[in-house]
Amino acid sequence: MSEYLALLMFPVLLVLIFIGFPVAFSLMATTLIFGLVTFGDNLIFLLIDKIEEVGSNFVLAAVPLFVFMGSMLERSGIADRLFEAIHLWTKRLPGGLAVGTILMAILFAASTGVIGAAEAVIGLLAIPPMLKHRYNKALISGTICAGGSLGTIIPPSVVAVVIGPLANVSIGDLFMGMVFPGLLLATLYAIYIIAICVIRPEYGPSSEPSPDDPGLWEKIRLTVYALVPPLVMIFSVLGSMIMGWAAPTEAAALGALCSVGLAVFYRRFNMRMFSDALMATLRITSMIMLILLAGNMFTGVFAGTGGMMVVNNLIDALGLGPWGLLFLVLFLTLIAGFFLEWASVTLIFIPIFAPLVAAAGFDVVWFCILFMIMLQTGYLTPPMAPAIFYLRGVSPPEITLPDMYRGVIPFILLQLVVAGVVMAFPQIVLWLPSKVLGF
Repeated sequence: MSEYLALLMFPVLLVLIFIGFPVAFSLMATTLIFGLVTFGDNLIFLLIDKIEEVGSNFVLAAVPLFVFMGSMLERSGIADRLFEAIHLWTKRLPGGLAVGTILMAILFAASTGVIGAAEAVIGLLAIPPMLKHRYNKALISGTICAGGSLGTIIPPSVVAVVIGPLANVSIGDLFMGMVFPGLLLATLYAIYIIAICVIRPEYGPSSEPSPDDPGLWEKIRLTVYALVPPLVMIFSVLGSMIMGWAAPTEAAALGALCSVGLAVFYRRFNMRMFSDALMATLRITSMIMLILLAGNMFTGVFAGTGGMMVVNNLIDALGLGPWGLLFLVLFLTLIAGFFLEWASVTLIFIPIFAPLVAAAGFDVVWFCILFMIMLQTGYLTPPMAPAIFYLRGVSPPEITLPDMYRGVIPFILLQLVVAGVVMAFPQIVLWLPSKVLGF
């Protein structure tokens, strides 16, 4: 009977979240209630084991390092320079400001890995010039929401750092496997923006030449000054892993060190900024780690009460087959992403479904990348789309909620296209890790 009791954990958890309890405390409360009913006083031993498991996981040391890297970059003025340098080259294109915003989002995602911070910074920088040039407000909204969410699927991603230990796969494999799907997604974004602005020029008019425009050599100088230092930092993180010089945690430490170096290089470093970055890192890391610990406790009690066996039996009874199972898991991930933050979906779904997908014969790294694409799609999808709420926080009143909802729809469809392509051609994910890391 206890195994069927475990299935009640999910509706209880959702009720607690929807009435306003923080995710971590909702997970812990559900764990405590059902754990005491099932195990009694012995629950304490399970919870201590889960605390030790999370606290001793060396890989998770990368989380505060990547968060610190993003916090430093957010305060160092690097995004401002990237925005200006990229738009020197793209503003003549149809929808050039929006295309430049996507390019900046790629670089910022590869420099931070923190989704909310990236979207807020990109929104603050990109909205005023696009409004000034009378861009379509739905296009502005969709571009910033989609570009800001690229940190999910472009390394180094904090999402991948959390998923790796839960799915028992290498973070390095995930980082390498994300490269081509992330670039494919960003490329389709840019192609869509150019195409819609060619068909409907009023959506994103190109900028006219101005006597104040810098010459070719000045453009090159500004671009080198803005791009080369961040690219060095990106190489220090990704390149050190690709070359086999550093593990993911060590690469994260290199990135954190380089972010301080960049702040010094651009003459933005001071103790106030450094202190603010440290406090932001402490707050975000504490939130992530508390949710991660609570999620481990939740799945420990769920598995301990026989919930995994019930899920297996239900899936066997449905007779879905391997591909039916995969589609079901991805569909549930997408639906859950409508309402829940990525951390909640990840901590609930990955420990339960990753072993089932592996047993069905699928590559777990490939599955994790598909899972992240679905997470990112849910991140954009109403009614609870976190990307839209981040955008509302930085957008002026003239960009309305209907503009935002209309704007994200084409980008959601593009993400589903990429998910289909990755599903049909697994080597898009698996080729680079096999060549670079040899797994």
